[in-house]
Amino acid sequence: MEKDLSQLKPNKSGKVKKIKGQGTLNKRLLDMGIIKGAQIEVIKVAPLGDPIDIKVKGYHLSLRKEEAAQILVEAD
Repeated sequence: MEKDLSQLKPNKSGKVKKIKGQGTLNKRLLDMGIIKGAQIEVIKVAPLGDPIDIKVKGYHLSLRKEEAAQILVEAD
């Protein structure tokens, strides 16, 4: 089932299918290792839903909710 990363719950994972962001956001996500086919796990979500802590390629990263919404994933 395909959804955006901001909809995944903690301790759930998925594979990146598409990145909708453009310009500087797209470059930033690519620099973080968030590319098509990458496996992403949501570690935790802050109480108000922002930021979202994720794990990609063994690295722990934080994204704003609006940034995570630009990443389409196929949930495992």
